[in-house]
Amino acid sequence: MREISLVLGTAGHIDHGKTALINALTGINCDRLIEERKRGITIELGFAPLKLEDGRVVSVIDVPGHERFIRQMVAGASGIDAALLVIAADESVMPQTREHLAIMELLGVHDGLIAVTKIDRVKDDEGMLELVIDDVKEFARGTFLEGKSVVPVSSVTGEGLDDLRREITALIDRVKVRPRSGAFFLPVDRAFTVSGFGTVITGTAYHGTAHPSDKIEVLPSGREGRIRTLQVHGQNVESAYAGQRVAANLAGIDIDDISRGDVVCHKGIFRPTKCFEAVIKILPNVKEPVKHWQRVHVCTGTSEALARVSLLTTKQIEPGESQPAQLVLEEPVVCTYGQRFILRFYSPLITIGGGEIIYPYSYKPRGVAMRAKILQRIDSLKSAKNPAERFAYLINEAGVMPKSEALQVLQDTQENLDSLTEKLSSAGKIVIADNNIMSENYCGEIMNSLKESVKEYQSHYPAEKGMPLEDANISRSVINLAVERRIIAMTDGKLHTPDFVPENDEAFTANIEAVRNFCLSRKWQLPTLDELRKELSLPEKVFTKIIQAMRNDSSLALIPEGYVLIRELEDEMRSLLRGLGNQVTLAQVRDATGSTRKYILPILEYFDSKGFTRRAGDFRVVL
Repeated sequence: MREISLVLGTAGHIDHGKTALINALTGINCDRLIEERKRGITIELGFAPLKLEDGRVVSVIDVPGHERFIRQMVAGASGIDAALLVIAADESVMPQTREHLAIMELLGVHDGLIAVTKIDRVKDDEGMLELVIDDVKEFARGTFLEGKSVVPVSSVTGEGLDDLRREITALIDRVKVRPRSGAFFLPVDRAFTVSGFGTVITGTAYHGTAHPSDKIEVLPSGREGRIRTLQVHGQNVESAYAGQRVAANLAGIDIDDISRGDVVCHKGIFRPTKCFEAVIKILPNVKEPVKHWQRVHVCTGTSEALARVSLLTTKQIEPGESQPAQLVLEEPVVCTYGQRFILRFYSPLITIGGGEIIYPYSYKPRGVAMRAKILQRIDSLKSAKNPAERFAYLINEAGVMPKSEALQVLQDTQENLDSLTEKLSSAGKIVIADNNIMSENYCGEIMNSLKESVKEYQSHYPAEKGMPLEDANISRSVINLAVERRIIAMTDGKLHTPDFVPENDEAFTANIEAVRNFCLSRKWQLPTLDELRKELSLPEKVFTKIIQAMRNDSSLALIPEGYVLIRELEDEMRSLLRGLGNQVTLAQVRDATGSTRKYILPILEYFDSKGFTRRAGDFRVVL
């Protein structure tokens, strides 16, 4: 047997024989609840493996047909790849037949077939079956089931079942299976405990692949755990992937911490949202328009939440129309790009439309400009041909994004993020700067801003080699890129424009020497800046440039109490301290220098800050 990643879902009116047909095809009765068997109707989702003649196995989901259980129907239909529409020969098309087919279309199902069941009940009515089949074909006109196979069957006598199996095999052959790569994402439709094992959840995997021991989180609660074991149709497996019906035994997750509507996913890749952007389509047969800020039920995956419809370009959506919009939710949900959803009136609970999630992580905009920005994003993301185009647009929109946030924006694994960013970087669309990802435009703005800062520094300090590297205050990788592109240059740790030549006139050099000589003459009676400027009799602007230049090349330091310490004296003090031993007191240093506490204490405090010494009570440990 070969398990393939494809789910076939039933649809149809209550009591049209969906469960009986699955039982006839698979040998499994999907009505597992006592109440279901007592009442003869499906209330909860049912699941069964369907084995094809060539050894392949596909998952079948049996959904409730009753109008009161549409939420359960949507929860099952959200994960299917193809539809098996069931219509009873003795009743033909009924209200839930129409609603189920509309839901399938809104959920993006593109292929399927129709089974006309209970033909044993009309065998004595000549021509009845042909009329029903004609009626069914007319009903399917204009839908994704137009022109698809219509197979008459009887679950009681077995008539037509072999034909149906052949048509299902042909259907499976033409439906594209889901890709297995990417982050694991599984909306939970059941959660229960198994004695000796603990919490078990089931659901249809939407994305990615999972393995035993994988770290997972349950969203929106954020509780963390790991996968202990995995099963597909009752068989233990070493991997489960998109398109399969999966049962997972979870470690670290209590049964009270998880329920239908939650999502089990790889850790750190998805996050809950209370607002997403979408394109909404209202069904043509809805009797009234959907208005801006109208309260609705939103069914996405296996979850249901109340929300407000925030329209961006109009005050209402007429029946049969589509509009870009936001869904502002009253409680958080977890969703993915391209995921489909169903909208139902707040009251009465009638299906009115649905749509496709374009951007999961939004917020309600304020002002015309922000609404225009969101409309642009919806249009751009909708037209993106692949995740790389979508990701590049979002990075360009944000300007700069931490890698941890980029992982959630991409909704993919770290490995795939690294691969994608490397390709986009090589194509010149993004720049990877340490733990951030930048758009090329944003990075260019930063580099041009850096160039202007360097030019301004050069104008203020023309005698220096350039601006100290630490004054740039931006990512070193961006600086390196600016140097590589010859926007700026770097010499001896100083940034300058490529054509810059420092002014080194005799007067400037003489003034630096005068500062050094005066400080040496004062020795351990350190001068202040004011005393130094008064001694040199220099204009304030010239004096400031000299001091800044000496500080930039570390030939001078300003220490506590406003004193000036030149590098020669700093080096001499370090040698003196080493000569006094591993531990020294302020008094020892004072006596060794012939100075006073007034000058020695600021020097020792400066040495503490530099890590040359460490204070320990009345002593200082020489490091």
